[in-house]
Amino acid sequence: MKDLTFETLLAVFQEIFGRWLFCSMVGAAIIVTVAYLYVLVRDRKVSWTKFLLAQLSMPFGAVAAVWFVLFMTHSHLADMGGPIDIILLLGIAGVGAIGAAVLIYTLQSLIKGAHEID
Repeated sequence: MKDLTFETLLAVFQEIFGRWLFCSMVGAAIIVTVAYLYVLVRDRKVSWTKFLLAQLSMPFGAVAAVWFVLFMTHSHLADMGGPIDIILLLGIAGVGAIGAAVLIYTLQSLIKGAHEID
């Protein structure tokens, strides 16, 4: 793998997760992103109370993302080979944390309405 292209990344992710799970994860990410943008446009502002509650979910999202990737790749934390593995797991944890915060903020806004929590 000399060149890192989009097609190469797509093939690797489909190999790791399987075609259906990968497509489901991409679909879920698109749905949550569209719902988040809808909530921001509908409310016309960010609710800092909802944002704080969403931030409390970030550690759980980070741990869940790392656990999910380790489970899908049949790996363990003891299999870490060097600094790049740690950097990659920190990146996965960061994406999981941000994803959890966006998901929780969106769910709060869709379930409880625009002005119930402010």
